[in-house]
Amino acid sequence: MVHVVRFHQHGGPEVLRIEDVELPRPGPGEVQIRVKALGLNRAEALLRAGAYIETPTLPSELGLEAAGIIEAVGEGVNDFAPGDAVSVIPPRSMVRWPAYGEVVTYPARLIVKHPPSLDWQTAAAVWMQYLTAYGALIDIARLSGGDAVVITAASSSVGLAAVQIANSVGATAIAVTRTSAKKQALLDAGAEHVVVSAEENLAARLNEIAGPQGVRVVFDAIGGPIFEPLTAAMARGGILIEYGGLSREPTPFPLSAVLGKTLTLRGYLVHEITGNPAKLEAAKAFILEGLGTGALKPIIDRTFSFDQIVEAHRYLESNEQFGKIVVTI
Repeated sequence: MVHVVRFHQHGGPEVLRIEDVELPRPGPGEVQIRVKALGLNRAEALLRAGAYIETPTLPSELGLEAAGIIEAVGEGVNDFAPGDAVSVIPPRSMVRWPAYGEVVTYPARLIVKHPPSLDWQTAAAVWMQYLTAYGALIDIARLSGGDAVVITAASSSVGLAAVQIANSVGATAIAVTRTSAKKQALLDAGAEHVVVSAEENLAARLNEIAGPQGVRVVFDAIGGPIFEPLTAAMARGGILIEYGGLSREPTPFPLSAVLGKTLTLRGYLVHEITGNPAKLEAAKAFILEGLGTGALKPIIDRTFSFDQIVEAHRYLESNEQFGKIVVTI
């Protein structure tokens, strides 16, 4: 028997329970990992609340990121062995491959031997944020030196990963945050400019920063009314990549800007990278190189213990964090 986190009904953080379950041995092509740390993601709160793109059968487990030591391998697994220190690539289904547990089972294709310089907390905070930002900025937008990119929800782990990736390729990172509370931290984290959307005129500030040529790339997690000022500041032929939807307000379609500037508005999920072996290998190489050089360095906001999983989810939904929330086992 192993301890895992499950929920028997949708709701707030209080529905999460630590329970004992029987865990079968890994099947063909699978590995079993004794978890040392978990990375928390907004998607897990949405699954728990019944608002995610995946609908679980209850009771359900959850979780997308973990790091730990391989305890057992299934038939046909040749690249990993018990004792290897590894971390997990987020799976397409966290219901099928949950991460919140003392021991978890994953397909070997979703396992990475992370750099030995990473501690467990940092290793558990790598893959969701950097794969999400890489897929949007590098694979899709082809961000490069001379580009400017607007990054909303910039103090999130993905937002900070996007700032670091933009800097690593010589682009200008323009961070958007709601209040000035995190402005200095974003500048310290590498943002060239910070726009405080609740205290400044977003379109005017972006136009002031980008100049008449506008911003070619926008990486947005919010949606809602922010679409209009974002597209107003974009360059002709620019691309807005939407990977979230945090706003509870309707998202207007900015018809005039889209037509007048021939803009591309594109929805994006990290599964586009994780589900494509060739793209995943390219992403892993980019990220591992960045981790090795120090260009990419996960920012850990706060660490909780496993028995504090309810408190950790409450903090996740407080929007007070700057970077990644990690749970240790």
